[in-house]
Amino acid sequence: MSTLLAGDVGGTKTLLALYTVEGGRLIRGRSERFASADWQDFAALLNHFLAAGPPGEARPAHACLAVAGPVRGGRVKLTNLPWLLEERALAATCGLARLELVNDFAVLIYGLPHLEPDQQLALRSPGDRDPKAPVAILGAGTGLGVAIGVPTPTGLIAIASEASHAEFAPRSDQEWQLKRWLLADLKLERLSIERVVSGTGLGEVMRWQLAVHPDGHSHPLAAVDPGELPAATAAAAANADPLARAALDLWLGAYGSVAGDLALQTLCLGGLWVGGGTAGKLLSELRTPTFLQAFLNKGRLSAVVEQVPLMAVVDGDAGLFSAACRARMLLV
Repeated sequence: MSTLLAGDVGGTKTLLALYTVEGGRLIRGRSERFASADWQDFAALLNHFLAAGPPGEARPAHACLAVAGPVRGGRVKLTNLPWLLEERALAATCGLARLELVNDFAVLIYGLPHLEPDQQLALRSPGDRDPKAPVAILGAGTGLGVAIGVPTPTGLIAIASEASHAEFAPRSDQEWQLKRWLLADLKLERLSIERVVSGTGLGEVMRWQLAVHPDGHSHPLAAVDPGELPAATAAAAANADPLARAALDLWLGAYGSVAGDLALQTLCLGGLWVGGGTAGKLLSELRTPTFLQAFLNKGRLSAVVEQVPLMAVVDGDAGLFSAACRARMLLV
């Protein structure tokens, strides 16, 4: 029985867990959550966790850490902390045979083929997944994460992507007006997809609605702090507020269209997953025609997108689970 170390390392919190491989399944054991800012050195945090187990606990030899930042050459500097992590140095310091660092969104690729039914939900009647085809995931949170999984003889290889920073392409006069307004309001030369399709983007769409609607200045959401506007918009839409509903519908249509574009760009017949914080909070909305018709509406290529299985990741610890899946691959 092998013991693995998995981690989800962010600027606010770090979650570490031990997993065992039993009968081909990953069984989660001891885990602990740390406030990242409480530790000046990540190696000290990791060694503290490894040493804190009960007597006789098996020590892991292989580890994967999902890290909030771009990984280059086995090194990463965290986005919001002065931590510089390097694979070989960490492995040596912490007594591990092998340790791999993976971007915290791209790591989800490794978990997708192994998600249990309670960790995912079909957004539409799924087609048959092709296990030899690419997979992809996108997820609206503060920003918009995108990652691609390329099949190889030894399993998927995760490829991080900055596809969310491609140009936002309006599909209607309304989206064109939104784009022009945001360019002017934010003083931008170009508008990326992420400016609209993200949790923050939902707030931007609502700000536009409030700015252009004749009664927008007196709307209750006009007084909401910008940081709280996305959640407030979703809540108001659920309570049948027409302006918030219009903002959410525009946002959902743009999100669905971007998901369909990703399906065409990657031909991910192995499956396309929607993840990120929004998937769990707006799950019912992702199953509406507003999102799904925009996903499928790709003209001559609609039949291709129709074949792509579309799911949502609903496990809040999917990043940690996916890191454990990658650590298991390192055993080979």
